[in-house]
Amino acid sequence: MIAHICLYKVKPEISPERLEEVMSLTRVYLLRVPEVLAVRTGKRVKPEDTWDWFIAFEVESLDKLTICVDDPHYIKFREEVLKPSIAEQSVQSFEMEPRKDVKYS
Repeated sequence: MIAHICLYKVKPEISPERLEEVMSLTRVYLLRVPEVLAVRTGKRVKPEDTWDWFIAFEVESLDKLTICVDDPHYIKFREEVLKPSIAEQSVQSFEMEPRKDVKYS
């Protein structure tokens, strides 16, 4: 099981209301991708924290993650929701099953 975690800094012109909308759209778009098992998204609680918001979603394997990011719903999400809103990002993937060799993820 893979956890794909994305941390974002939003563009200065993005209002708190727009960020709320972006978070809602994130759930709508990503849950349409068949490979996505679960989606979490949230905004920072402390103003001094580096990242403004995050997305975390789960897929079964790295192969499923590749299929996911090639899905038309994901591409539409990236183009219509992320690109207009994001100034900077950090993206990482993690294996969540204990003792599983990551080369078989």
